[in-house]
Amino acid sequence: MTSFHPCGVAYCLALLALPIALPTQAEAFAPSRPSMVGKAVSLNERIIELTLSDAVFLGLRDNRAIRSAYLERIAQKFDLRVEEDRFTPKLVLSGRHLAARNQDDRYRQTEVIPQTTVQTRLGTRFSLSWSNQLTQADQAGRTRSDGATFTVIQPLLRGAGRDVATAPVRLARLGEQVNKLNLKATVSDTITQIITSYREVLRAQEQLQIARDALERSRQLLEANKVMIAAGRMAEFEIVQTEADVATQELTVEEAANQLGSSRLELLRLLALDLRTQIHAADTLDAQRIDVGLAQALSAAQEQQPAYLTQLIATEQAAINLTVARNDRLWDISLIGGATQVRDRYPTDDGRATERTWEGYAGIQVDIPIGDLSRRQAEVRARVDIENQDIRLAEARQLLERDVGDAVRDLATRWRQYEIAQRARDLSRRKLDIEREKLQAGRSSNFQVLSFETDLRNAENTRLNALIAYLNAQAILDQTLGTTLESWDIDLTD
Repeated sequence: MTSFHPCGVAYCLALLALPIALPTQAEAFAPSRPSMVGKAVSLNERIIELTLSDAVFLGLRDNRAIRSAYLERIAQKFDLRVEEDRFTPKLVLSGRHLAARNQDDRYRQTEVIPQTTVQTRLGTRFSLSWSNQLTQADQAGRTRSDGATFTVIQPLLRGAGRDVATAPVRLARLGEQVNKLNLKATVSDTITQIITSYREVLRAQEQLQIARDALERSRQLLEANKVMIAAGRMAEFEIVQTEADVATQELTVEEAANQLGSSRLELLRLLALDLRTQIHAADTLDAQRIDVGLAQALSAAQEQQPAYLTQLIATEQAAINLTVARNDRLWDISLIGGATQVRDRYPTDDGRATERTWEGYAGIQVDIPIGDLSRRQAEVRARVDIENQDIRLAEARQLLERDVGDAVRDLATRWRQYEIAQRARDLSRRKLDIEREKLQAGRSSNFQVLSFETDLRNAENTRLNALIAYLNAQAILDQTLGTTLESWDIDLTD
C-alpha cells in the first residue's frame, strides 16, 4: 500500500496526522476504475502521458478543495479535544502586586491564588483554592495571610445526571462524525469531478481523431474523384461536393482541437497543475458490463452514503438537544458544602503572632425561575426540531431510494445504448465501404458516398458519447452509493 498526503510540501508538517493511502490495485467492487494499468507520470517529457489513476493521485495530493478540507480538519479535531477535556481538572493561577498608600502608611502587597476546579460526569462540581497574601508596610510592618478553601456543589435537578452533564461531549463526538462524513463527501465529489473531467479530455481526443480520420477519407475521395474525372468517368462539376466536404472536415478538426484545449485546462485546474502543462490522456476507452442489483445497491448506500448518514446523526443530535432543553426548565436545587482555613501572621510588641481560623458549611440552595419564557422557548424549539428531523429523515430515505434507483437504471440503460451505438457504428462503416466499392465500379454517386460518410461520422461520435456516458454512469453510481473511496481503495485515516 502506497501512503501519501493530499497536500504540498508546505502543508506536510501540519497534516502528518491526516494521511491518505492510495494502493495500486483495488480488490473491492470498483465500477469507476480505469480500463488500463496506470503509467507513471514523467515530468521530464514535453507532453505528459496521464492515466486516470495518475489524475486521481495528483488530485488527492494537490486539489485545493481537498487540501482546504484537510486544513479544516485540524481545527475540527481540536474542537473535539476541547470538549472531551471538559471533565479534566482546570487550574487557574492568579496573582497581583500592588503599591499603595493611605493617610497612615505606605505598603506593598503581593497576592498569589492558585485555584483548581473539576466537574464530574454526574454534574458534581469541586473547587479548591489556596490564597497567599504578603503585605509589607512602613509603619505596620510585615504581615502574611494564607489559607485554603474547598467547595462542592451537587445539582439535584437542573444539570444533574450523566445524560445532561455529558451532553456537550456526545454532541461534539456526533459533530466529529459529521465532519468525517463531510470530508469523505468532499474527497468523493472531487474524485468524481476529476474522473468526468479526465474523460472529457478523452472524449475531445477521440473526437479530434474521428475528425482527422474523416478528413483523411474525404481527401482520399477527392483524389479518387480527380482520377475518375481524368478518366472521363465522372462529370467535373461533381468534385465540388467533395471539395466542400473537405472544407467542412477541416473546420470540424479545428473545432475539435479547440474543445480539446478547453478540456485540458479544466482538468489541469482540478489537479492544481500549471495551466501551461501539456498533458495527454493515455487511457484506452473501453468498458466492461457491470450488473448491480437494486437491493444490494440500496443496502450499500444506507451504510455508506454521507448525506444520508449525516441526516441520521442530525436526528440523534436533536434528541440530545431536547433532553438538555427539558433539563434547563427544572429548578436549580443543589446540595452545597465547603470548608475554609486561614492562617494570619502579624507583628506584635512581643514578637510575631499567628492566628488560625476555620469555617465549614453544608446546606442546600434553590433557584426557581418565575415568568422566564426563554427556557420554555428552548424546549419548544427542540421539540419542533425533533419533528422536523423525522420529516427530513423520511425525505432523505426516499431521496436515497430514488437516486439509487435512477443510478442503477441509468447504468443498465447506458450499457444498452452503448451496445446499440457500437453495432450502428460497425454497420455504418461497412455500408460506407460497400458504397465506395460501388462508386469505383460506377454504380453509385459521389453524393451517396458523402452521405454515407456523414452517417459514419455521426455513428462514431454517437458511439463515443454512449461509451463516455456509460463510464461516467459508473462513477455517478459510486458517488450515489458513497462507495467512491472504497472502489478506488482510498483510506482516509485521520
